[in-house]
Amino acid sequence: MKNQSYTLLKPFLVLQAIVFIGIVGYMVIEKASFLNALFMTTISITTVGYGQVFPLSDAGKWFTIVLLISSWGTFAFAITRITQFVVSGELNKYFKTRRLMKDIAHLEDHVILCGYGRNGHQAARILRSHELPFIVIEKNEQLMKKMQEEGEKILHLEGDGTDDDLLRLAGIERARALITTLPVDAHNVFIVLSARALNPNIQIISRASDAGTVAKLKKAGANNVIMPDRIGGTHMATLVSRPDVVEFIDFLSGEQGHSIHMESVAYDDLPEDLKGKTLHDVMNWHRTGVNCIGIKDPDSNFIINPPDDTAIIKGMKVILLGTRQQIKELKSNLT
Repeated sequence: MKNQSYTLLKPFLVLQAIVFIGIVGYMVIEKASFLNALFMTTISITTVGYGQVFPLSDAGKWFTIVLLISSWGTFAFAITRITQFVVSGELNKYFKTRRLMKDIAHLEDHVILCGYGRNGHQAARILRSHELPFIVIEKNEQLMKKMQEEGEKILHLEGDGTDDDLLRLAGIERARALITTLPVDAHNVFIVLSARALNPNIQIISRASDAGTVAKLKKAGANNVIMPDRIGGTHMATLVSRPDVVEFIDFLSGEQGHSIHMESVAYDDLPEDLKGKTLHDVMNWHRTGVNCIGIKDPDSNFIINPPDDTAIIKGMKVILLGTRQQIKELKSNLT
C-alpha cells in the first residue's frame, strides 16, 4: 500500500520539486519576491510565453534555460505516468485498496479465513449466515475475480497466508479466530505457527489432509484440527444409522438454522451472585427460554444433560441452546 501510494504520488512530487527549485533560484539569483518568483517559475514550466516579470541577469538567464529544459522533461514524465495510471487501471486499484484498508481497520473480534477453496468457501458461507465478521486471504487472483463476478462481496486480501505482514494487515492482533483451509499441510502448519506467535490468545482451527500432521498442528498452536475427508465419511455413515439426529445437527450448524444458536457461558462471565450456585439457580435467573444441553468441567470433560443440582464452579462452562434472540437477551443480562 505504501509503495503504491509513493508510485502514484511520485510524478506530483517531482513537479513540486521543480517548482520549489525555480522559486528558490529566482529569489536567490534575482532577489525576486516570492510571488514574482512563483509567477516566473509557473510561466517557465508551463511554457505559456508571458513576458518577463523582472529583468534577468546573465545568471538568471542561464538558470531559466536550465529550468525550462528540466521542467519540460519532468512535465512530460509526469503526464506520461499519470496517463499510465488511468489507462492501466492502477489509479482505480489504488482507491479500491485505500477503501479496503479502511474497512480492515474497522474490523474487531473478527475471523481470518486463509484459503478460499471448497472448504474455505463453505466456511465463509456459515460465517456469513451467523453474521460473524471475517476477512479472506487467498493468493489465487483468478479465484477471487470469479467470486466478485458472481456477486460475492467478501472482504479479502490477495496474497499468501504464510506471510506474517499479510496476517498483520488482516488484523491478526484484533481477530478472535483464524481458520486455515489450505490443501498443503505444511502451509497450514506454518500459518498456525505464525498466527500463534502474533496473537497468543487467538482461536486457531486448521485443516489437515494427513493424520500424521494433526499432532504437528496442535503442537504448533492449533486449538482444533479438522480432517474433511474423515468427517465426510463419518457423516455419511452416521446418516445411515442416525439420520434424524445428523440432519438436526446440520440444521443447527447450517444456514437454515440461522435463528437457532448454541453458546457457552463461562463461570467467570456469571454474576457474582450466581458463582458457585447450582445449575437450577443459573438457568432460572432472569430466564429467557434457553436450555442447558451440557456442561464442560474444569478438566475439559463434557457432561450431557447435567442434573439441576450440579454446582457451577470455577473453570466450568455451561452449554446453552436457544434462539438467537434468547441468547442475546441472556448475554445482556450477564453484563
